[in-house]
Amino acid sequence: MKTVFIAYDKAHHENVIEILDASNARGYTLFADAGGRGSKTGEPHLGSHAWPSMNSAILTVVGDAQVAPLLERLRQADIDNPLLGLRAFVWNVEQTI
Repeated sequence: MKTVFIAYDKAHHENVIEILDASNARGYTLFADAGGRGSKTGEPHLGSHAWPSMNSAILTVVGDAQVAPLLERLRQADIDNPLLGLRAFVWNVEQTI
Protein backbone atom coordinates (compact mmCIF):
# COMPACT_ATOMS: atom_id res chain seq x y z
CA MET A 1 0.00 0.00 0.00
CA LYS A 2 1.03 3.59 -0.63
CA THR A 3 0.18 6.97 0.80
CA VAL A 4 -0.39 9.68 -1.80
CA PHE A 5 -0.12 13.27 -0.57
CA ILE A 6 -1.74 15.77 -2.93
CA ALA A 7 -1.25 19.53 -2.47
CA TYR A 8 -3.25 21.78 -4.76
CA ASP A 9 -4.78 25.21 -5.30
CA LYS A 10 -8.30 25.26 -3.83
CA ALA A 11 -9.67 25.88 -7.32
CA HIS A 12 -8.69 22.26 -8.12
CA HIS A 13 -10.76 20.78 -5.26
CA GLU A 14 -13.77 19.40 -7.16
CA ASN A 15 -11.50 18.02 -9.86
CA VAL A 16 -9.22 16.30 -7.31
CA ILE A 17 -12.24 14.67 -5.64
CA GLU A 18 -13.47 13.46 -9.06
CA ILE A 19 -9.99 12.05 -9.76
CA LEU A 20 -9.99 10.20 -6.42
CA ASP A 21 -13.42 8.75 -7.23
CA ALA A 22 -12.32 7.70 -10.73
CA SER A 23 -9.24 6.06 -9.18
CA ASN A 24 -11.27 4.12 -6.57
CA ALA A 25 -9.47 6.01 -3.79
CA ARG A 26 -12.46 6.17 -1.49
CA GLY A 27 -10.81 7.06 1.83
CA TYR A 28 -8.88 10.27 2.34
CA THR A 29 -8.05 12.95 4.87
CA LEU A 30 -8.60 16.55 3.77
CA PHE A 31 -6.56 19.49 5.02
CA ALA A 32 -8.88 22.26 3.78
CA ASP A 33 -6.56 25.21 4.44
CA ALA A 34 -2.94 24.54 3.65
CA GLY A 35 -0.53 27.39 3.07
CA GLY A 36 2.64 27.08 1.07
CA ARG A 37 4.80 28.02 -1.86
CA GLY A 38 5.86 25.82 -4.75
CA SER A 39 9.52 24.93 -5.13
CA LYS A 40 9.67 25.71 -8.86
CA THR A 41 7.16 28.36 -9.88
CA GLY A 42 4.03 30.11 -8.71
CA GLU A 43 3.13 32.58 -6.03
CA PRO A 44 2.78 31.80 -2.32
CA HIS A 45 -0.63 30.72 -1.04
CA LEU A 46 -0.59 31.98 2.55
CA GLY A 47 -4.06 33.39 3.24
CA SER A 48 -2.55 36.78 4.05
CA HIS A 49 -3.29 40.28 2.78
CA ALA A 50 -0.30 40.10 0.45
CA TRP A 51 -0.86 36.47 -0.62
CA PRO A 52 -4.59 35.77 -0.12
CA SER A 53 -4.89 32.46 -1.99
CA MET A 54 -4.86 29.15 -0.12
CA ASN A 55 -4.16 25.54 -0.98
CA SER A 56 -5.77 22.34 0.20
CA ALA A 57 -4.11 18.98 0.70
CA ILE A 58 -5.33 15.40 0.76
CA LEU A 59 -3.76 12.21 2.09
CA THR A 60 -5.09 8.96 0.70
CA VAL A 61 -3.89 5.38 1.11
CA VAL A 62 -4.28 3.18 -1.95
CA GLY A 63 -3.12 -0.16 -3.27
CA ASP A 64 0.12 -0.27 -5.24
CA ALA A 65 -1.72 -0.85 -8.54
CA GLN A 66 -3.83 2.30 -8.02
CA VAL A 67 -0.86 4.67 -7.77
CA ALA A 68 0.14 5.02 -11.44
CA PRO A 69 -3.40 5.70 -12.77
CA LEU A 70 -4.06 8.15 -9.93
CA LEU A 71 -0.83 10.05 -10.58
CA GLU A 72 -1.50 10.14 -14.32
CA ARG A 73 -4.94 11.68 -13.75
CA LEU A 74 -3.44 14.23 -11.35
CA ARG A 75 -0.64 14.99 -13.82
CA GLN A 76 -3.20 15.66 -16.54
CA ALA A 77 -5.17 18.00 -14.24
CA ASP A 78 -1.97 19.94 -13.58
CA ILE A 79 -1.17 20.12 -17.31
CA ASP A 80 -4.72 21.28 -18.09
CA ASN A 81 -4.47 24.09 -15.47
CA PRO A 82 -0.77 25.01 -15.20
CA LEU A 83 -1.30 28.30 -13.37
CA LEU A 84 -3.15 26.72 -10.43
CA GLY A 85 -0.48 24.31 -9.21
CA LEU A 86 -0.88 20.71 -8.12
CA ARG A 87 1.75 18.34 -6.70
CA ALA A 88 1.54 14.74 -5.55
CA PHE A 89 4.03 12.67 -3.55
CA VAL A 90 3.99 8.94 -2.77
CA TRP A 91 5.23 7.20 0.38
CA ASN A 92 5.30 3.56 1.41
CA VAL A 93 2.82 2.46 4.09
CA GLU A 94 4.66 0.43 6.71
CA GLN A 95 1.71 -0.63 8.87
CA THR A 96 -2.01 0.00 9.31
CA ILE A 97 -4.55 -0.78 12.02
